[in-house]
Amino acid sequence: MPIDSNFTSVLSKDFEINFTQCLPSGNLKYTELCNLLQLTAATHSEIGGISFSDMQEFDQAWVLSRMRVEIRDLPKWKDTVTVKTWINSLENSRSVRALEMYVNGKKMVGCETFWAVFNTKKRRPELLTLIHDHFELFPDLKATEESFSKIEINPEKEEVFSKTVILSDLDIVNHVNNVKYLEWCMDLVDENIILKQKIKSFEMNFMKELSLRDQVMIHENVSDDSIVFSITKEDKNCFALQLNLG
Repeated sequence: MPIDSNFTSVLSKDFEINFTQCLPSGNLKYTELCNLLQLTAATHSEIGGISFSDMQEFDQAWVLSRMRVEIRDLPKWKDTVTVKTWINSLENSRSVRALEMYVNGKKMVGCETFWAVFNTKKRRPELLTLIHDHFELFPDLKATEESFSKIEINPEKEEVFSKTVILSDLDIVNHVNNVKYLEWCMDLVDENIILKQKIKSFEMNFMKELSLRDQVMIHENVSDDSIVFSITKEDKNCFALQLNLG
């Protein structure tokens, strides 16, 4: 797909929040928040000629490696949100993308994401084949106060849930979608923490992909100001989520 005539290195996209995306409180679900961020990143890739369809000509796709989301407030039902995105860095097989979410000009969410180019046949990272130097980079324009990091997984973690990967967990790359990991863990969080918006930021680390019928275990470690979930397959860490509470 050629570069769109309306391509710009900074993209803004509007969404209206509908009731299916909301918690009982009327606020946007954390999983739906991540979906909107991912949809905006995908749109920017499409108009810039580096979308999933473009990359599949070379058996490539972007996969999420790390993500940090900082939340000032959650949008509500019927809000029109504006998601803005740009790229901090893009070289070889890696890219750092920034995203922000606004309601009526007020910043609600900042997000920093780390993506890797993945060969969908060889199932391993590799260099990006497509031309991408038309993207202007903004290395100093940050969307978050802190950058993404490596989550420390406490060996004293508690096993809290086991799961088998099913078809609805998979995405177009044929592995568990990043939002599904978040959903699995959020289902285990005390509802008052979620409904009272005590989560001020969260980070996700994606380490190994999961496929159909994989057997996984979800672990939890709780401290005064955070909750860390980890997901393992055959005792090897595949994913980590850290919820920072306030």
